Amino acid sequence: MAVLSTPLGPPVCAQDAKALQFIEEMTTNCDAVQGRVLAEILGRNADTEYLRRFRLEGATDRDTFKSRVPVVTYEDLQPVIQRIANGDRSPILSSHPISEFLTSSGTSAGERKLMPTIHEELDRRQKLYSLLMPVMNLYVPGLDRGKGLYFLFIKAETRTPSGLVARPVLTSYYKSEHFKTRPYDPYNVYTSPNEAILCPDSFQSMYTQMLCGLIMREEVLRVGAVFASGLLRAISFLQQNYKELALDISSGTLNPKVTDPSIRDRMGKILQPNPQLAEFITKECSKENWERIITRIWPNTKYLDVIVTGTMAQYISILEYYGGGLPMACTMYASSECYFGLNLNPMCKPSDVSYTIMPNMAYFEFMPHEPDCAAAPSRDSPPRLVDLAEVQVGKEYELVITTYAGLCRYRVGDILKVTGFYNSAPQFRFIRRKNVLLSIDSDKTDEAELQNAIENASSLLKEFNTSVVEYTSFADTTSIPGHYVIYWELLVKDPANSPSDEVLNKCCLAMEEKLNSVYRQGRVADHSIGPLEIRIVKNGTFEELMDYAISRGASINQYKVPRCVSFTPIMELLDSRVISVHYSPAEPHWTPERRQN
Repeated sequence: MAVLSTPLGPPVCAQDAKALQFIEEMTTNCDAVQGRVLAEILGRNADTEYLRRFRLEGATDRDTFKSRVPVVTYEDLQPVIQRIANGDRSPILSSHPISEFLTSSGTSAGERKLMPTIHEELDRRQKLYSLLMPVMNLYVPGLDRGKGLYFLFIKAETRTPSGLVARPVLTSYYKSEHFKTRPYDPYNVYTSPNEAILCPDSFQSMYTQMLCGLIMREEVLRVGAVFASGLLRAISFLQQNYKELALDISSGTLNPKVTDPSIRDRMGKILQPNPQLAEFITKECSKENWERIITRIWPNTKYLDVIVTGTMAQYISILEYYGGGLPMACTMYASSECYFGLNLNPMCKPSDVSYTIMPNMAYFEFMPHEPDCAAAPSRDSPPRLVDLAEVQVGKEYELVITTYAGLCRYRVGDILKVTGFYNSAPQFRFIRRKNVLLSIDSDKTDEAELQNAIENASSLLKEFNTSVVEYTSFADTTSIPGHYVIYWELLVKDPANSPSDEVLNKCCLAMEEKLNSVYRQGRVADHSIGPLEIRIVKNGTFEELMDYAISRGASINQYKVPRCVSFTPIMELLDSRVISVHYSPAEPHWTPERRQN
């Protein structure tokens, strides 16, 4: 086995030394740790209904486990997950009680997936968080002498029929005692008070966090959000609200739009009149040119802490513009199902980001992935999965996990590429989420969902004897928030009775109404996605698109219209043929309703 990484540098303090030693132990004995993790999971969950199906008879070894327990998807587990959601407290998946459900950004039948979790998983996630700053301190000195300006938010939560809460994993963490009563750490001091982070109103939360960041501008050493899109929304918010923020700073009083009592009480201890700072902010933010605005407002910023891998890579260029070339650190890799690992070289270029899987988090297997093969593996001839220590550099795999909370051989849907090893632990580059066509923020829309939305909107055209001949799409991130753009070529059989602009605008809304709940929450509650746009193109445009593809070597017999485009010449061709543009005139329906049986 090739070792393709150099050892981590010397720790900056005793606390960091303990964390770095833990990383060394986990990655040096990767395969042995994985064996212990699987044995522990199987041992503790041996009497669960799910594992009893496969007659393991107390076996905790890998060979028996792999030969008897099948690889599954969410749809396979949904019936038993729904039983738990409905109140069945018997040990179905886990011997430990299910404490809550974590809602995945992926969807099933248009609704967020429910991922069962147990209370001790908070300890496991907290352990991974505790490793991030000791690694960062190896690359960026002096982070204990300032603060982090992080835009962190909670999202809407629901309750299942049994009363168990269902919420995103970060909302679960921010609302936990692990976060609210975290011990003081000079390397992890935030400008945002807990009261602002925990405020469910997105405007009040963002306003307060931005206000605190401006007040403490000289102390800020790093600026971040979970996703790149979140940081860009914060910059856009500053553009739209800097006058009111400056007024608060000048007068030392909080905007009356912020009504949350806990925030008002907390800000009463922070806000002091500072006309000079208010004048500076007004001067900088009123300039037409916002290049390097992050370093102009927060001059001591050393890096941006955001995820810019996967679909978030589309935001890199605009972050470089606002950040003036500041490094972008992608520190960890996690999902609702499980936290996976961390980036041991966090200051690398975004294109070089690789994550080292921490073998104590779960039992990991990898399904070899052929990029050109979209077919699911047959149940009659299941694929041979390889263990964490057996993956090969340069190859792509789909991640499969077995967790302490009871997911067994569960296909996460992430496609990863092996880039090397740290000690015996492989390092992976996140390639993409399987089958995702469009994404702006945490939303994920696949081709089937897009097709369903197109069909719903097309029904409005029938009375005009008009139909959609062809379509394609792209995620437009040139504005903040980004939004979906759909290109339509129409067949209008009676030009005297063609659909009006009002009807085509309604088609945009009809599409949004059929997109999944994560998308609709982003539109309505989080305001992280802008109104959907339909661009009508001239007749014959998609034939030109095919001609262009054939001129570049595509087979005329195998050519299919791409349902999502990003290649600049293709987008330029489409835009040059646009004859009208339409936007959704209202927000789609979304409410955080109680889940029903």
